[in-house]
Amino acid sequence: MRQALSVFGSKSASSLKTIMILALAMSFVVADAASSMAARSSAIVVDAKTGKVLYSSDANGRRYPASLTKMMTLYLTFEAMAKGRISRNTPVPFSAKAAAEPPTKLGVKAGGAVSVETAILSMVTKSANDSATALGELLGGSESNFARMMTAKARALGMDGTVFRNANGLPDPGQFTTAHDMAMLGIALREHYPQYYGYFSQRSFLYGRQRINGHNRLLGRIKGVDGIKTGYTRASGFNLVSSVSDGNRRLVAVVMGGTSGRSRA
Repeated sequence: MRQALSVFGSKSASSLKTIMILALAMSFVVADAASSMAARSSAIVVDAKTGKVLYSSDANGRRYPASLTKMMTLYLTFEAMAKGRISRNTPVPFSAKAAAEPPTKLGVKAGGAVSVETAILSMVTKSANDSATALGELLGGSESNFARMMTAKARALGMDGTVFRNANGLPDPGQFTTAHDMAMLGIALREHYPQYYGYFSQRSFLYGRQRINGHNRLLGRIKGVDGIKTGYTRASGFNLVSSVSDGNRRLVAVVMGGTSGRSRA
């Protein structure tokens, strides 16, 4: 009996050890899968008029978009404005979900509202997560439905390497894009909605008595730069889509996975 227990105990210890090793190995695999997109940087420079790629570094590698996601939220907002569904002055109500989004945010309380234009400006400059959610809920009925609208629009624009799960770019393992796709979206925003593109040049705006400054360090510092959007999460690194007029050329440059705001710029 003692021998039998000894053998059983030995097998249990061996099995437990094997399970622990497998669990540890699986944790490394999962962690690697979650971090692999952020482990490498990617970039692309495109001539917006001709579509010619002037520079590319892993431009089709899958990355987390972070707040570059808001470019698609804004695209669909501009589309709704152009079709007359909403206007600059349309109230954007803030649900409890929108109001509870983490910073950066505008800070509107649940039940409050701002105009569409204020929501746009807060997203372009402050990258307000609450405003993005509120706009998504206004346009889509719910943020989850709006995310489906975002992904469908991405496919319509030829962004085959992109899936959206929310309106603001807060971390979600199922939300991803590529530098190539973000360049396509940057070009589409200007080409399809030039009447609204000027919002991306805003370096600051007044919200009540508070002046809110933007995050794009290139605006006002590099000649010809006129937008578009920055983004950051720990998983994504520092991202930037930037547009610049260079004589008769218009270039769109994308950097994803930068190690700092300075290196991104």
